[in-house]
Amino acid sequence: MKKTIVFILLCVFISLTVISSYSLFTGNALNNKLTTGDRFLVFGITIFLFVYYLKLDKNPQYAHATINTEKKENPQNPNEFFTKPKITFEDVAGLDEVKEELIEVIDFIKKSEKYKKMGAKIPKGILFYGPPGTGKTLLASAVAGETKSAFFSASGSEFVEKYVGVGAKRIRTLFEKAKKEAPSVIFIDEIDAIGAKRHLDSNNEKDQTLNQLLVELDGFNTDNTVVVIGATNRLDLLDEALLRPGRFDRHMFIGNPNVKAREEILRVHTNNKPLASDVNIADLAKKTHGMSGAHLSNIANEAAIIAVRENETLITALHFEKAIERVIAGLQVKNPTIMQREKEIVAYHEAGHALIGKLLSTDMVQKVSIIPRGQALGYVLHMPQDDRYILTREELCNKIMVMLGGRAAEELVFNHLSTGAKDDLKKVTDITMQMVCEYGMSDLGFLCNEPSMLKGLTQEITQEINKIIEQCYSSTYEYLKLHRSYLDTISEALLERETLNFDELNELVGQLPSIKKPLKETNKELAVV
Repeated sequence: MKKTIVFILLCVFISLTVISSYSLFTGNALNNKLTTGDRFLVFGITIFLFVYYLKLDKNPQYAHATINTEKKENPQNPNEFFTKPKITFEDVAGLDEVKEELIEVIDFIKKSEKYKKMGAKIPKGILFYGPPGTGKTLLASAVAGETKSAFFSASGSEFVEKYVGVGAKRIRTLFEKAKKEAPSVIFIDEIDAIGAKRHLDSNNEKDQTLNQLLVELDGFNTDNTVVVIGATNRLDLLDEALLRPGRFDRHMFIGNPNVKAREEILRVHTNNKPLASDVNIADLAKKTHGMSGAHLSNIANEAAIIAVRENETLITALHFEKAIERVIAGLQVKNPTIMQREKEIVAYHEAGHALIGKLLSTDMVQKVSIIPRGQALGYVLHMPQDDRYILTREELCNKIMVMLGGRAAEELVFNHLSTGAKDDLKKVTDITMQMVCEYGMSDLGFLCNEPSMLKGLTQEITQEINKIIEQCYSSTYEYLKLHRSYLDTISEALLERETLNFDELNELVGQLPSIKKPLKETNKELAVV
């Protein structure tokens, strides 16, 4: 379109140039009207349009593109590739065992001469592994802060490129800069992105990047004090060559904090917040069983936000309870459109969970609610009495029965099976699968979770899973049938108040006798719980 317009204008001005030139030589009337300046202007525009049209008519020339794979060093700020963190172990709550283990590494960096006299070598690599949000990145930063070392932080995905050789070059560059700034700490987060297991039929860019990382870990100059710290959530995915001594010498599991560590973490995150006198950090630590440090930080922040939303000057215990519900159960649904029939079903469903939990004394029932949160129409919050690391078959079956209490209550009262037990059944299946395939708690014997073995026993495993679930469900149904009056009392209170806390639930049902053994029936096989 542009070329066509220029061509038309060029033709017009060529015509004007020809006419003006003809009139100049013939001396007609047009010659008297056109001045010399007009003729030069028309002639100049014609030449410009002609040159411009020739440029448009040429084929475009493409310049060669260069791929910038490396960040160029800024001479004005050579320290932009690394930082020197001010975080120390005082800022890391909990994880006392891991910090004690890291003190040797820190002492080596600070006083390397006394170790070298004894012929000791600094650990080249430390690998942190465990669930997300447990403080692996914070620990690595604290190691650099304690030693006042240069801290080079990178993610495993930064080394992954589709261009061959780019990842390996970035690894070399990173280690060269770390050696130059020694003593230094290199932290590679999500190292499984480049350190995954290699296969016989694979020879891609990731493998070349991993090979370069292995070479750099082996080829350290012993005079340079450089420590490499890796972090991953999936230790099982890492290549064996990366895990061997001499590369990552120490493997440290960073798990979820226990009750004491949770209390310390909560104190750190509430240190700068105005707390009311009714806030008990020790009680909050007990209510947050199984949560990571990231969860605890989020709870403290959510409690502060809720207090601001309610125009309060202090954060109260009620704000923390709302924050825990927000993190665990999700966002509360405002003005839910739920039919009365569905509300009754939800009330009996949650009452079934709470009543079985009270009967079996599995965990303390902290709260029962039929207020929708997230995708759930109701929920029951359990508070474990203690941190447990070993569970018996009896205790696992008790947990299964608590989860099946909702469906059993629906069948007992309404004589139907609804979709409300979807999440419960998923959790029940996961626990039962572990009992059969990992814990050896079934008639199949002491099975190990080997894929080749499990493929050949799919039908038998399914039968054992269904057998355990059906036995637990039968026991649950009979318990609810035996205590139907308490089930009705809890559900009616839920329909009236929508929420019951620990004290209110105890007022309704009193001190129920805890069940230690299953019901004995001659015509039914019940679970040993």
